Amino acid sequence: MGEIEYAPMDMSHYDAVLRLWEETENIAVGESDSRENIERYLARNPGLSLVAIDGEVVVGGILCGHDGRRGFIWHLAVDGNCRGRGVGRELAERCLKSLADEKIEKCYIIVLENNEKGKAFWDRIGWCHASGVRLMFHLVGNECGEGC
Repeated sequence: MGEIEYAPMDMSHYDAVLRLWEETENIAVGESDSRENIERYLARNPGLSLVAIDGEVVVGGILCGHDGRRGFIWHLAVDGNCRGRGVGRELAERCLKSLADEKIEKCYIIVLENNEKGKAFWDRIGWCHASGVRLMFHLVGNECGEGC
C-alpha cells in the first residue's frame, strides 16, 4: 500500500464509495444514497465530503455537510485492508476542519446502536455522546402517523 491521498468526493467516486458503504458492516445504505441524492448532497456541500485514495483505488469515503448552523457526517467507511492506519481519523478531522472554516461550531453523527466498532472508533477519536435526545424521523410525503 502506498501513501494515502485525500480529495473532495465527486460523482466519479460514487460507485467506489457506494461499494465501500455496502461492504462495511453497520452502515445503513438506503434510497437516500442514490446517485441522484448524493449528487444533490455534494452540490449543496461543495468540497466537504471526501475520499481517501491509495494509488487509483478509493479506500475511504465520508459524507459531510451542514445546514448553516450544524455540521453532519454520514457514512464514514474505510476498506478493511486500510483500517488501523489513521485513514478514518484523517477523514473525520479534515471534515471538521472544513466545517470550522465555514464557521460551523458543532457536528453530529449517527451511529447505529449495534455498531460496536463504530462506537469504539468515534469514542477513541474524542466524540461526545449526546444525552437527553431521541432521534426521530418522518417520511416526507406520508400522512402524519404513517412515518415509520
